[in-house]
Amino acid sequence: MTESDPFGRAIYDHARGEREAPLVQRDGEETLEHPIEAFYFGDFSPDSEDSRWLESRLSGPLLDMGAGAGRDALYFQERFETIAIEVSDALVETMRECGVADARLADMFALREAFERDRFGSALAIGTQLGLAGSMQGLRQFFGDLAFVTTPDANAVLDCYDPDREGTTDLLGYRPDPTPGLAFRVLWFEYEGEMSELLLLRLFSPDRLREATVGTGWEVDETRYVGNDYHYIAALEKR
Repeated sequence: MTESDPFGRAIYDHARGEREAPLVQRDGEETLEHPIEAFYFGDFSPDSEDSRWLESRLSGPLLDMGAGAGRDALYFQERFETIAIEVSDALVETMRECGVADARLADMFALREAFERDRFGSALAIGTQLGLAGSMQGLRQFFGDLAFVTTPDANAVLDCYDPDREGTTDLLGYRPDPTPGLAFRVLWFEYEGEMSELLLLRLFSPDRLREATVGTGWEVDETRYVGNDYHYIAALEKR
């Protein structure tokens, strides 16, 4: 497994029933226990309205980016070819032990290095890891790379926090930005005394997401807020 990977190790230990310490999000002295069981385990719920909407947007072959412990990949691989990727050796091993048929070590922000042109019919990234694009330019580059590895009629489903919604300011690590529709989160993870690298996430409003797709081959078809008033899911189509 990758050294210095407290996030991946915590999820791996949890999957094996061996976790005895919490996985903690930190921003200076402010801390929050990360809800591993709620976020990464349990079954995909196909009967909920949001899940039915999500499933209607996806087709195979599917690329599940930042797949965590493989919860969604386990569901979709029974319906069509699904490849799940993570940047953590521990998470890839977790997915394999949980039954994900094709779990690979790969970076969603380096897709051209991992896959050939037109490889996938759809793509999924649930978990707000889209914010690791870091900037509007980084987001545009991601959309360009995602366009390269997907078919001309592909769909994608991504999620993010909307900084224009009031509740977003309560997120641990929130940092404001004077530019409308943009903000930051700054945080790191701690597990069993081990600290992760500092994570800098960019928060994009739906309007900023639409702006970033211009010239990339993608278009935001629909957005919907889920769970609270600031977490949204965006469905994109190739145009």
